[in-house]
Amino acid sequence: MKFQEMIGLAVFDVEEGKEIGKIYDIIITEDWKIQGLELEGKGLFSSTAKTVSWEDVVAYGEDAVMIRNKQAVRKTDADDIQYTYLLGKNKLKDLDVLTEDGTMLGKVTDVYFDQEMGNTILGLEISDGFVSDLIEGRKWLPCTTEMSIGENAVMVPPMSEQRLEKAINSVNG
Repeated sequence: MKFQEMIGLAVFDVEEGKEIGKIYDIIITEDWKIQGLELEGKGLFSSTAKTVSWEDVVAYGEDAVMIRNKQAVRKTDADDIQYTYLLGKNKLKDLDVLTEDGTMLGKVTDVYFDQEMGNTILGLEISDGFVSDLIEGRKWLPCTTEMSIGENAVMVPPMSEQRLEKAINSVNG
């Protein structure tokens, strides 16, 4: 499953069967794990966000995300949210992906995670531009512990472009 597919999904409270809100963004940690979900509804000048910790998510699918109960929704200070996928001051989407030896691989367009593995991020979808996407398709880079999220770029180990090719071949068969 990809993060982009989760944005906008309805979040339901399992105890009452009530819709709590919709997913606005996904909160991630420095070590490539999903920390939680941010729900829509933050005021324009508000410094707090409505969040749900990943531990409080009991199930998720293509149509909805199920949480334990409405008490799982917390107000979180925006400054306490380290990294997000879509919006915010440290967002992953559209960040450049650079190798440590200076090779630009493209920009982050989406993030893959395994529904069976819980909150583990598997890899990044990378675009090298619209024309390249049309000709070659988007690329996929598996996550490793050496990858880090910086202020202006995701830094990946040297020679990661070779791993991109392998990822494309293994994804396409």
